[in-house]
Amino acid sequence: MSESPLLLAVSEIGGYPNFTELYQKLGFEVITETSMRKVLKLLKKKVPTVIVAEFNYQSDFRDRTSSLESMMSVVQRHSGIRVIIFYDKEHESQLAKLQARYDIAESLSFPITEEKLSEAVKA
Repeated sequence: MSESPLLLAVSEIGGYPNFTELYQKLGFEVITETSMRKVLKLLKKKVPTVIVAEFNYQSDFRDRTSSLESMMSVVQRHSGIRVIIFYDKEHESQLAKLQARYDIAESLSFPITEEKLSEAVKA
């Protein structure tokens, strides 16, 4: 069994660098998931120390802004999980609605630099 803290990287759409190597250099065991359904299933079995996920605004949702709300409702049941969100500046106002409801440790706008991400993960 690993002694390293667990980092869950959620990359539903991607389009940015794979930061797995950076996370590992920072001392994390890394699990990457590409669908929210798999993330929710994983969170029933494991509690990560850090979650890094994308905010993908979905205007077609009637009562939510993105699938992150499903994840955040599960995350809020556990204490101490740091959530870091990647987002497009054009969706900043929609992200603010999510941030008003849930505890998000850090939000980083694209393009994501290794330096800023490293600082956010280590904080």
